[in-house]
Amino acid sequence: MSRIDVALIGAGRMGSIHGPNAGRNPGLRLKYVVDPRADAAAAIGDAFGASQATLEQALADPSIGGVLICSSTDMHLEHALAAHAAGKAIFCEKPIDLDLAKVREQAPKFADARLVLAFNRRFDPQFTALKAQLDSGAVGTLESLHLVNHDPAAPPPGFIPTSGGLFKDFTIHDLDLARWLLDEEIVEVYAAASCLVDPEIGRLGDVDTARTVLKTTSGRLCVISNTRRSGYGYDQRIEAYGSRGMVTAGNVHQDTVQSLSETGATAAPIEMGFLQRYAGAYKAEMDHFAEVAHGRETSRVGYAEGLAALVLAEACDQSVRSGEPVLLKGN
Repeated sequence: MSRIDVALIGAGRMGSIHGPNAGRNPGLRLKYVVDPRADAAAAIGDAFGASQATLEQALADPSIGGVLICSSTDMHLEHALAAHAAGKAIFCEKPIDLDLAKVREQAPKFADARLVLAFNRRFDPQFTALKAQLDSGAVGTLESLHLVNHDPAAPPPGFIPTSGGLFKDFTIHDLDLARWLLDEEIVEVYAAASCLVDPEIGRLGDVDTARTVLKTTSGRLCVISNTRRSGYGYDQRIEAYGSRGMVTAGNVHQDTVQSLSETGATAAPIEMGFLQRYAGAYKAEMDHFAEVAHGRETSRVGYAEGLAALVLAEACDQSVRSGEPVLLKGN
């Protein structure tokens, strides 16, 4: 199989996932790592024979066919624009930007972009199997959804000011997942939120616990449960209720061993973090990007999906501030 050379922009937490996944993909070759921290770039690049480079050097290299954007959130859109202008296929971490007006303004420039936005839940084997069940009509017509997304523990307070807030940083995954599963446009959003986990998060102007209700054009409903602290692991579940039954995707446990006795039953804990829980999804979305970069597939989740999710996240914020549902009339 031929391989396309790619450059990784950003050697932080997400770059350390996506860079090695690209380096191990049979259709990609990691050629450059772009990061001002030489040690961070080397930690990823050395394992795959990738050189350190500046962004300008990487984009100017005609052998580079794709760019993996794992830079800070405030640079996602700028780097995506530069990569698209250079004719590269783009893999970009979510969100595309925190400024909805800016994302809307730049949307026409990405009309023909080969862009995969990293909403990894769409590529999770458990969730894709659930989606297949819904699409097959196994439980009849979908009527309502319940999505649970609970972090095991709150992030450090220093993360909060640049995160974009709970809805744009955290709930945005669930908002995209809801759009994908509901398969209808969402026309109404109501969100209630509190700061129950860490008072410092509240002092910094954010919330850490929320419940969101979405309604579609036909009246389908979705309830999203979010918290920055579960106390028992990384809780990731879906319940989908149809006209003839339900289909559910439960948590992934660290192993499948159970002990049963007259005193009760014990089992292994659920996965404790997103790196472990979604390892398969991260690999699958990079496999998809490789196919997009080679021109064998079109992107399943691109700029339009990123814009739609950001519209919903903004509506959640607005609903919390006003205490009222927000009616949507399109992006």
